[in-house]
Amino acid sequence: MITAAQMRAARALLGIDQRQLAELSGVSLPTIQRMEASDGNVRGVIDTLTKVVEALDRAGIELIGDNAVSREGGRGVRLKQPRAPG
Repeated sequence: MITAAQMRAARALLGIDQRQLAELSGVSLPTIQRMEASDGNVRGVIDTLTKVVEALDRAGIELIGDNAVSREGGRGVRLKQPRAPG
């Protein structure tokens, strides 16, 4: 659904800190901190994850999954797969 790296990148694009994301999403600051400290996909209660994703969406963030096309055409960033050495 969302990775810890996507959460950190989304906050950076918005120019907000973890406390502000917690306020926007109605999730506690320690929960946001745990989510961002996780490795890979964020795991947790679906309702909590949904609140964070919806808050980011309302703030103007489009989360782009692997091999997905951006629908909105706005500026953003995407992590590319590393190139094979050779």
